[in-house]
Amino acid sequence: MIRKLKSGQYRIYSRKVDAKTHKRKNLGTFDSLEAARKHEREIQYFKHH
Repeated sequence: MIRKLKSGQYRIYSRKVDAKTHKRKNLGTFDSLEAARKHEREIQYFKHH
């Protein structure tokens, strides 16, 4: 899940909520939406291969 921050950057959060903290994990911050989308695809590929 990608969200835009007040600073103008984009951050990837995990899709599921962490059981211990009840929050989503921060999976990286990027300057552009395109870079964030690219990395999210890489994460999903890694999780399923």
